Amino acid sequence: MFDNLIESGSHKQDIGRKGSFLLVTVAIYFVLGTAFVVASIVYMDNSLGEAELELTTLVAPVPVPVQENQPEKQPEAKPQDTKQNVDVRKELIADVSRTELVPKEVSAKASNIPPVRRGVTTVLGSDSSNAAVPIAAGPGSGTGLVGTPTKVNIAEEPPPPPPQATPPRAPISGGVLNGKALSLPKPAYPAIAKAAHASGTVVVQVTISESGSVLSASAVSGHPLLRAAAVAAARSARFSPTKLSGQPVKVTGIIQYNFVAQ
Repeated sequence: MFDNLIESGSHKQDIGRKGSFLLVTVAIYFVLGTAFVVASIVYMDNSLGEAELELTTLVAPVPVPVQENQPEKQPEAKPQDTKQNVDVRKELIADVSRTELVPKEVSAKASNIPPVRRGVTTVLGSDSSNAAVPIAAGPGSGTGLVGTPTKVNIAEEPPPPPPQATPPRAPISGGVLNGKALSLPKPAYPAIAKAAHASGTVVVQVTISESGSVLSASAVSGHPLLRAAAVAAARSARFSPTKLSGQPVKVTGIIQYNFVAQ
């Protein structure tokens, strides 16, 4: 059983060899780690140089002074003189015996402002009152006020309306006017009507002016070959003026012409 003996030698060399391997491995890792850190720092420095950096300045806000609520100053009331020594008037109005003060306007209504008193200094104000202790205006009978006469504004009467033009009257109807004519020329018998043996009555509608002349004439019936001659004769007729309520007016009517065949 104990024929084969195994003698264990010393483990010093094996331990030394493993320790050397461990030291070398640690050194290699340390060098690699150091190289990685240095490379990272260098790369970051280069990238910072290329990056666009914006410098922002932070400025503290300006403090706003707090305004204290100051009480508003009330206007000092001016002491009123209880003893008024001058007359106050809203408007200077003289009495009937004064002619140097001319009123601003003429009115039939009596004014509620008292007139200026004689021998008392008078000033213009917002109301009308008399002095408790009046100051004399000096020698004479003046009022203590010097001013220029005021122009009296008298309202002018409106101009009368312009006369209205009388509208023209409408023509009146006179019916058959043959017997009312002062001059009634006979119409010429046209040659063409003679050749056609045309005859008959031609009625011409006429309008007579205020002076008696014919303004317009137009044939309303009759032979066509005789109408032109009848209208020409009607234009040359003259009539006496026709008046209505004393005013001459236009007249409308008819003139009849009888043509006999020749």
